[in-house]
Amino acid sequence: MSWAKRAIVVLCILGFVIGMLTVAGEKVAAQTVTRQTTIIMQYTEYLWWLIRFSDNQILCQIAVDHEGPPTVREVGLACGSDLADQWWTTPPCNPKKPVNRCEGLYIYQASSTPKEREVLVALPLPTVWVTLEGCSPTPPENLCAELPSLILTGEEPLPDERIIAIQGIFDGQLFYCEGDICKLPLRTTPPQGITVEFWADSSYGDSSEHFTAHVRVLDSGVSSVPGGAGWYVDVISSQWQGESLASCARIWEAFPPAGAPPNWLSTPDHFELLASGEPYYYLAGRLISQGVVDASVCPNNGLLPNGYADACGLETARPLVEDWQNQFDNRLIEVANETGVPAQLMKNLFAQESQFWPGMYRVPFEFGLGQLTDHGVDAVFLWNPSFFQQFCPLVLSEEACSRGYLSLSQDEQAILRGALALQARTDCPDCPTGIDLTNTFFTVSLFANTLQANCAQIARTIFTATGQMAGRLATYEDLWRLTIANYHAGPGCVSFAIHQAWQTAQTLNWDVVSTRFTEPCQGVVPYVEQITR
Repeated sequence: MSWAKRAIVVLCILGFVIGMLTVAGEKVAAQTVTRQTTIIMQYTEYLWWLIRFSDNQILCQIAVDHEGPPTVREVGLACGSDLADQWWTTPPCNPKKPVNRCEGLYIYQASSTPKEREVLVALPLPTVWVTLEGCSPTPPENLCAELPSLILTGEEPLPDERIIAIQGIFDGQLFYCEGDICKLPLRTTPPQGITVEFWADSSYGDSSEHFTAHVRVLDSGVSSVPGGAGWYVDVISSQWQGESLASCARIWEAFPPAGAPPNWLSTPDHFELLASGEPYYYLAGRLISQGVVDASVCPNNGLLPNGYADACGLETARPLVEDWQNQFDNRLIEVANETGVPAQLMKNLFAQESQFWPGMYRVPFEFGLGQLTDHGVDAVFLWNPSFFQQFCPLVLSEEACSRGYLSLSQDEQAILRGALALQARTDCPDCPTGIDLTNTFFTVSLFANTLQANCAQIARTIFTATGQMAGRLATYEDLWRLTIANYHAGPGCVSFAIHQAWQTAQTLNWDVVSTRFTEPCQGVVPYVEQITR
């Protein structure tokens, strides 16, 4: 090859490299574009003078943009901390005394002037939503007759801009779609699913944040599905706009069992399917003690010294015991559909905690069907932000609530916990049964929110122990077992067991974790197994 041809080749290569660097630079620049604009805001400036009583000398001027006198902080910023302290500690001037004989400083509003100022406002970013085409899977089975496509839809909130492309990585492969819609045909995946990373590019010159979706497509083997065997299709993503997944699945990034869940994680369509007829001796004893059941035909009125019913008492109270334990079933299904916490799980937990007697009796300061404690109240505020944001303003000021639960003072936290505990308390001396049943029905939703908070706490505990998302290391069923353990025994017991299981066995299945509880915590194992049997 002649030197001239070599020079041409080198120039071509350099041109290609420079072009690639230019494109890369443009992409970096696009990512660093800041979405903001300036608006003109009208306001009133109030000018205050800080004046000394003795000689009426103006020591400082304070300009504020609100009605009423300036705060100590505003005076300090304008005049210095020494003058602010002098003003704040100045006693009221005696009206009978000449003003020039008063000590200290006072403030005086000198003027108010309408003004304008420029305010920098952040603009909303573009986003991308996830749906399916060719199937609308309905939980819990999420069964599709045909293999659907994953649809990514870009949304540009600015009126004069548009989404120019959607791109990302699908199971390790790059993809790029022009416009605001991207269609990705799905195929059967491994049982753990695949990850899709995606984002949208805007004509504004920037991109949305990078989102992820975890997608699982499994052959159902159900030949009765029209057109073929059918597929179970599950999508976990913050951008998902289809039917909601089972509660906590997104928190853990864990897929529920393919097809129908085990009975203890189910929510039946009709309350009759949730009915039970368990012989609850404690519940029978409370119904007898409250005079709801007449067991006078039994020795000792059918009661044992510990307040439980004996065999005769239970037999006498049995019809009402069955009615009582099933009266909450319709409400359980309603709350399950609202929150995604399985109805059967809640019913099993209430059976263990209270035998459906929500009054405070066996253990002091434990309230409601789920026997909520002070620690449980703390968990729901810490780990269920949406519940905290809804409940806190009912008790404290919006300003205090905006800081978050951990930023509240200890007194404010105590007030909030006490208010929620009162909501869960159902004892009612003036009610026919001694129980406020109206409030009891309300507390079902409260306990569902508490369980969701425990889901989030388990996710954080596992991430702290392993550095990985909970759903990558434990099954959906075992994560619920750990959540139930956390609810009953507390995070101290469960965190230690999780850390020990990971350090010694590098696994987090329930069979392993359940053997790592310390002796004071081992009672939680039969508790969990009773609920999940």
